Amino acid sequence: MIKAILFDFWGTLAEQGVYSPIKQVRNILRIRMPFPEFVIRFEKAMMLRPFNDLQDTFLALGEELNIKITRREMDDLIGMWNKSWMLAERYPEVEDALKQLKEKYALVLVANTNKSYVEKVVEKFKLGSYFDKVFLSYQEGIIKTDREFFLRVVQELGLSVEECVMVGDSMQSDILAAQEAGMKAILVDRKNARDYTPKIASLLELEGVL
Repeated sequence: MIKAILFDFWGTLAEQGVYSPIKQVRNILRIRMPFPEFVIRFEKAMMLRPFNDLQDTFLALGEELNIKITRREMDDLIGMWNKSWMLAERYPEVEDALKQLKEKYALVLVANTNKSYVEKVVEKFKLGSYFDKVFLSYQEGIIKTDREFFLRVVQELGLSVEECVMVGDSMQSDILAAQEAGMKAILVDRKNARDYTPKIASLLELEGVL
C-alpha cells in the first residue's frame, strides 16, 4: 500500500523559464564533452553543497572542468540561471492535484539543485505547504540519481520502499534511479512521447494510476 509520493520538481511540477539551462551552460562555456558526462560533472560541482552566491557556484564548476570562466561568460551564466527560476511556470494542474493527493498520502519533494534555486520557485508559487518533507541534493550532499538518496528518504520517512512511489519526468534521474532502489516509479510524459508503463500526461491522472 502506497503511503508516500515523491515528486521531482522541474518538468514535473514546474517548467523552467529558459530552455534546458544545463545545455545552455554547456554552450556558454563551449564544452565539447558528451552531454551525459557533462551533466554528471555539472551536478557534482554545483549541486552537492551550498555556495554563497551564483558566482561561487559557477566558479566551482570551472574548477571541476579545469577551465577559467571569463567575466562575460560569468555574466551570461548568472543571467540565464536567474531567468530560469524567475520566469518559471507552474503546470496548471499542480495545485489541484497536490491538494487532492495530500488528503491520502504524505507528499515529498526531491530535487537535484543548487542553493535556493528550487526553493525560490516553491515559494513563488506557494507550494511549500503541500509537502511533508523536502530533500534537496545540495543539503543532502548526494544526487538523487544515486540509489542511496532514495534509501535515505525512505529511512527518514520511516517507511519501506514498497510504501513509496516516485513521480518524475526523467527516465534517468527519476524513474531508473528510483527503481534501482527498489521503488515503484511513475513517468510524467506530458507529450505522450515515451514508451513506458505506468505513465501519466497530467498529475490529475496520478490518483487513478495509484
